[in-house]
Amino acid sequence: MKKINLSRWALENQPLVRYLLAVFIFAGVAAFFSLGQEEDPPFVFRGMVVRAYWPGATAMQMGQQVADPIEKVIQEIPYAYKIRSYSKPGETVIFLQVDDTAPPQQVSDIWYTTRKRIGDMAYTLPRGVAGPFFNDEFGDTFGVLLAFSADGFKYAELKDFVLQVRQEMLKVPDVAKVQLFGVQPEKVFIDVSHTRIAKLGISAQEVFNQINSQNAVASQGVLSLENQKVWSRVQGQFESIEDIANTPIRAGNNTLLLKDIASVYRGYQDPPISKMRFNGKEVIGLGISMVNGGDIIRLGEEIAKVERRILSELPVGIELQRVADQPESVRTSVSEFVKVLIEAIVIVLVVSFLSLGLHSKPFRVDTRPGLVVALTIPLVLALTFLAMSFFNINLHKISLGALIIALGLLVDDAIIAVEMMVRKLEEGYSRFDAAIFAYDSTAIPMLTGTLITAAGFLPIALAQSAAGEYTYSIFAVTALALILSWFVAVIFVPYIGYWLLKKPKDGEGHAEVFDTPFYQRFRQWIEVCVNHRWITITVTVIAFLGGGYSFKFIEQQFFPDSNRLEIMVNLWLPEGTAFEETERQAIELEKWLGQQPEVSGYASFVGDGAPRFYLSLDQKFVQSNLAELIVIPKTFEDREALRIKLKNHLETSFPDIRPRITLLPNGPPVTYPVQFVVQGPDPRVVRVVADKVKQAVAASEYTRGTHDNWNENIKVMKVAVDQARARALGVSSQSIAESSQVILSGATIGQYRENNRLIDIVFRNPESERDTLAKLMNANVPTASGAYVPLSQVGRVDMGFEPGVIWREGGEFAITVKADVVSGIQGTTVALAMDRALDPLREGLPLGVSVHLDGLAADSGKAQESIMANVPLMLFIVLTLLMLQLKSFGRTLLVYFTGPLGIIGAALALIITARPFGFVAQLGVIALFGMIIRNSVILVDQIEQDRAAGVDPFEAIIGSTIRRSRPILLTAAAAVLAMIPLMRSQFWGPMAVAIMGGLIVATLLTLFFLPALYAAAYKIRKPG
Repeated sequence: MKKINLSRWALENQPLVRYLLAVFIFAGVAAFFSLGQEEDPPFVFRGMVVRAYWPGATAMQMGQQVADPIEKVIQEIPYAYKIRSYSKPGETVIFLQVDDTAPPQQVSDIWYTTRKRIGDMAYTLPRGVAGPFFNDEFGDTFGVLLAFSADGFKYAELKDFVLQVRQEMLKVPDVAKVQLFGVQPEKVFIDVSHTRIAKLGISAQEVFNQINSQNAVASQGVLSLENQKVWSRVQGQFESIEDIANTPIRAGNNTLLLKDIASVYRGYQDPPISKMRFNGKEVIGLGISMVNGGDIIRLGEEIAKVERRILSELPVGIELQRVADQPESVRTSVSEFVKVLIEAIVIVLVVSFLSLGLHSKPFRVDTRPGLVVALTIPLVLALTFLAMSFFNINLHKISLGALIIALGLLVDDAIIAVEMMVRKLEEGYSRFDAAIFAYDSTAIPMLTGTLITAAGFLPIALAQSAAGEYTYSIFAVTALALILSWFVAVIFVPYIGYWLLKKPKDGEGHAEVFDTPFYQRFRQWIEVCVNHRWITITVTVIAFLGGGYSFKFIEQQFFPDSNRLEIMVNLWLPEGTAFEETERQAIELEKWLGQQPEVSGYASFVGDGAPRFYLSLDQKFVQSNLAELIVIPKTFEDREALRIKLKNHLETSFPDIRPRITLLPNGPPVTYPVQFVVQGPDPRVVRVVADKVKQAVAASEYTRGTHDNWNENIKVMKVAVDQARARALGVSSQSIAESSQVILSGATIGQYRENNRLIDIVFRNPESERDTLAKLMNANVPTASGAYVPLSQVGRVDMGFEPGVIWREGGEFAITVKADVVSGIQGTTVALAMDRALDPLREGLPLGVSVHLDGLAADSGKAQESIMANVPLMLFIVLTLLMLQLKSFGRTLLVYFTGPLGIIGAALALIITARPFGFVAQLGVIALFGMIIRNSVILVDQIEQDRAAGVDPFEAIIGSTIRRSRPILLTAAAAVLAMIPLMRSQFWGPMAVAIMGGLIVATLLTLFFLPALYAAAYKIRKPG
C-alpha cells in the first residue's frame, strides 16, 4: 500500500493548491477584520450579592438574626465556595462565590437555585425584614462611562435629558445595558413641627392616614350597560405638590390645610446615599455595557455617532464628557500589540533569511529559502484568524500575546522542511524529489513535535480557576497556530519551495556548511561531552537542581498591574462618618487634583465605589464613609509622578483618612496583596486573635496601611425607656421608636405619582427640631389617650458605642486583616513570608478559631494549583506521543528527561532581569517542556535513522547532532528572538523572559547533554 504523502499530493494538484492558497489568504484577512476586539478575555463572574434590610436592628442583630439563617441555606447550594457577609445597622450584604469548578453554563442555574431556596426560607426571618434582594449581574462592565452636568437647569431636567440619552444608547447595536449613576432620588418633604401638631391634639399617624386616604388608588367599580362598560373614577389623587399642600387635615372639630401646619416642598434624598462628581462638578453618570462577544471598537464608533448627534442638539448649559473610554483603550492596546506582532514577524524573517540563506564559501545570502519561510507566515496567520473566528476567539490582550508567542513557533516546521529541501537539492535531488523527501523524513516527527509543543499549553486549557479561564486563549490560539503551521509546512511549503528553490551551482554543495571551522570545533565539543558522559550528565543534573532551588529567590506574583492610565484613590473615613463629611473630604482632594499639571481629569464617587468600568476592578458597595476617585493622568510618565505626589499629599493633608492608591490590575479582581482571615464562633475571641495578627503584619518592614475590616465602633444614642412609667402613660417602645424616626430621619408615608415616576412622600420634623440631642429629649410622644408627653418623662438618652460593621465568613464571625506593601517588592512574596511567620501563633489558637491566608496570595496559590493539577495529564500525553513516535520506552525516557531542563535557563533569566515569577510566567515555564522535547524528538529520530542506515553508533550520535543542530538552533533562535518585543510588556514580559532563558539553555543542553545521555544509556563508545 502506497504511503500517504501530502507534499506529493500538493505538487500533483498544483492548481487546487493555488486556489486554496488564495482562498485561505483572503478568508483570513476577512476573518481578521471581522474579529471582535475587547480589552480582556471574557470570563464568567461566579459571584452573587444577597441583600436584606431590617430597619432599627443593630449590626450584631443583622448578622445573627438575618445573615446567619440565609448563610446556612447558601451553604447547601451546589458549588458554593466562599460565603462572606457584612452587616451594618439595618442592613446585611452577603457575597456568594461559587467554586471555579462550576461549569460556566451552569452558573445561571445556580443563581436560580439560590433565589428559590432563600425565597423559600424568607418567611422564617424576623418580622419587618425587607428582602432578601438578589444581584447576580454586578460583574457587568460599563466600558463607556459618560458624565452629564448642567448650569442653569434644574436637576430633574438634567435627569430627564440623561434618560432620553439612555433610550438612544439602548438602540445602538451590541449595547447590553445602559445604567445611570449618581442619581439623587426625588422626595416630597412634609416638615411638621411636633409641638404644633401636639397643640392641635392630633398625632402624626392621623396626619399620615388622612394624606394617604385621599391619595389612595382603589377599585371604584364598573357600570355595566347594555352594550358597553363605564368605569368609575373618584377624583382627589394628588396631581401636583400644591394638591398635597392643600390636603384638608381634620384636627378635632377644625379642618386645616396641610400647608397651614407644615412646609410641603420637593427635594432630593437627605442625606444623600451616593453622588458622582466629575472635574469638580456634581454630575449624573451614564454607563454603557457591551453584549458578550461584541466588538468594543465597533461599539465605540456607534456610540460616538450617537454622541455627535446628541452634542449637536445639546441645550446650552448641559455638558457631556467621557469619564471612561474602553474603546479608545482597546484601540490603543490592539494597535500596540499589532506593532509588536509586526516587530516579531520582522525578527523571524531576518532570522530565516540569514540562517537559511547565509553562505561563507563564497560569502553570499541566498534569499530564496528565507522567502519560502517568509511566505508561510501570512498564510499561517490567516488560517489562525480564520480558526479564531470559527471558535469565537476575539482579539484581546491574551489572544494577541498568544499570537506573538506562537509566531516564534509556527515557523519551526517550515524552517525544518525548507532546510531539508535545500540540503537534498544540494545533494543532487530534483526539486520534486527534494520536496517529497522532506515529508517522508520529517513530517511525522514534526507532527509529533508540534503536538507535544501544543500539549505543553494544555494545563492552561484544563485549569478550573478564574485565572485559567482568563488565560485560556493562550492555549487555544497557540495550539491552533501550531497545528495549522504543520499543515502549511507539509502542503504549501513544498509547493512554494518547488517554485522558488533552485539547485546550487557546482562548488556550492551542502558539505561546505559542515566543513567550516565552527562545525569542526562544534564536533570536538560534542565528542568531549560524549566521551565524558557522566561528567556531562552530573553537571547538568546539578544545574537542574540549582535552577529549581533558585526559584526560592525569585519574587512571586499573581498578575501585574495593567497598562491603563487610571489611578484609583480610595478615601476611607472612620466607620459612622456622615455622608456630608465624606463629600467634603473628597471635594478637598478634588481641589488639589485640579491644580496638578499631570492630571487630565478626575471622577469622584462619594458614598459608593466606582461602577465596574474595567473588568478586573475590585468593586466597592454603598458605604457613607467611602469616597472612590478615578484620577486620569495625561501620560504614563505623569502617572508615576502623580502617584508619588498623591501619596505625599494624602499623608500630610488628610491625617484622619485611611487612603489607598492603586492601579488597575490584570486578571481576576483582587483586593489587598496581604490579607489574613481570622474566624471563629465567638466574636470577642476572634477580635483578640485578629489584633495579634494585625500587630504581626504591621510589624513587617514591607507592609503599609495595616487595618482590619471591622473598622471602628460607631456612636449610638440608647433610649432607655422606663417601661412602668411608659405603660402608665399609655406609651410603648414602638411609639417612641416611630416618633424618633420622624424626628431624626423622617418617615416615608406614601408616594406621589407623576407620569411614570413614583416619588416618596417623607414626613419629618423641621431641621431646627432635629439637630441636637436636647431637642430630641423634648420631643413629644403620643399617648394612648391622644395626649402628648415629652420623651424625657418616659426615658433618658445615653451615648454609647457598638460595632458599626460585623463581617462573617463560612457561617462564623470573621475579621480580615489587610495591608498593602512597600514599592519595589511583590505582594505575594510578602504575604507568603507573613503566612509562615504566623505559624507559631496558629499553634496556640483557641479551639474553633483559625487564621488563614486570603486575598492575592491565596488566589495566586489556587490558580497555580489548578494549573499544576493538570500537569500529570500533560506529561502523560507527551509520553504517549513520544512512544508513538519513537516506539521505544528507553528512547522516550531519553527525550523526556530533556523537557525539564528549561527550568535552569528560566530561573537564570528571571533572576538576571529581576522579573517576578507570576502566574503567566509559570505558564511559560510549563509550556517550555513541550518546546524543548520537540527538538529532542527530531535529534533522537535522526540518530535512529542513521543507525538503521548502518552508520556506526558513535558516529551516528555525533553526525546526527551536527546535522540536526542547524534546524534546532534555527527554530530555537526564531522562538527566542520573536519574544524580544514581548519583553517590554508588563503583562507578558516575565513569560517572555522565562521562555527565552529556558529555550536558550535547554537548546544548548539538547545538543550536548542529550548525545551524552544517549551514549550512556546505550553504552556506545568511540571505535578503537
